[in-house]
Amino acid sequence: MERYERIIAIHRHLQAARRPVTVAQLQDDLGCSRATVYRDIAFLRDALMAPVVGDGEAGYGYDKAETERFELPGLWLNSEELHALLAAQQLLARSSGGMLSQALAPLQQRVDKLLSTHAGNKPLPLQRVRVIPHRGRRMDEHGFRIVASSVLERRGLAFDYRARSTNQKTRRTVSPQRLTHYRDNWYLDAWDHDREALRSFSIDRMSAVRFAEGDLHDVDDAALDAHLAASYGIFSGIPKGWATIRFSPQAARWVADEHWHSQQQGRHLADGSYELKVPYSVPRELLMDVLHYGADAEIIEPRSLREQLRSHLQLAIANYEDD
Repeated sequence: MERYERIIAIHRHLQAARRPVTVAQLQDDLGCSRATVYRDIAFLRDALMAPVVGDGEAGYGYDKAETERFELPGLWLNSEELHALLAAQQLLARSSGGMLSQALAPLQQRVDKLLSTHAGNKPLPLQRVRVIPHRGRRMDEHGFRIVASSVLERRGLAFDYRARSTNQKTRRTVSPQRLTHYRDNWYLDAWDHDREALRSFSIDRMSAVRFAEGDLHDVDDAALDAHLAASYGIFSGIPKGWATIRFSPQAARWVADEHWHSQQQGRHLADGSYELKVPYSVPRELLMDVLHYGADAEIIEPRSLREQLRSHLQLAIANYEDD
């Protein structure tokens, strides 16, 4: 953690604490040395004029009488927060045109103001920051508005759906639960009344979208997370197993720093390669992501998943064989 982010973290710790925060606590939370904590506290107090009280023995806190009057100069954001604002700004900018952009205009103005404040109220050269969309798919804006309204207003939804896996059109009646923006595309997580189960639908594959009457089936947040976030990928479901993937020493330099799943387990091996374990339910998306690394990735377990990948590779090789 760099100093900029440590200062933010210390400020938030002291601001929220009801009792003095010890140096040992700050060391654990920040992952730094005792000397670094002392230097950052001194910088916060002396250079930024924060109302820090206490000492290294009893612990540190903010003077309660001064806390409400003190703010860090400008709006201090960590790297994740700044990225989220920049991504939101560019995502909103790409929605230009139509009623959706008009509805989102106040939100875009607030994001622009936050970014301007972060830059000390100077014009922020956003053209020097790129958030590049990747394989985004076109969708009907009118249909998207109905889907979004059904989620936010808690209304039933009906639509025709053509799944990519079968290309068969089916009529669905659902109780919308959540909107998900994943890899530059929008999905609806919903309770499917006919199948009596949670399903995720790609919004660009919906047609004839309309509100539906009838009672809503609400799924609590814990159950949604258990079903939708328990396994790898957007169409996750309850995990059926764990995949073990070994990456070459060259690919390890990238993969070791990547987030594949909230429950992933990773370790460096003696030869410099990297072993990653992730829970999975529907293997399709996981297989495609492993194939992305080509010869630098190998599925070790389970054998059934390894065989599926082997079949994919054999079919791919067949495309390049001479007549």
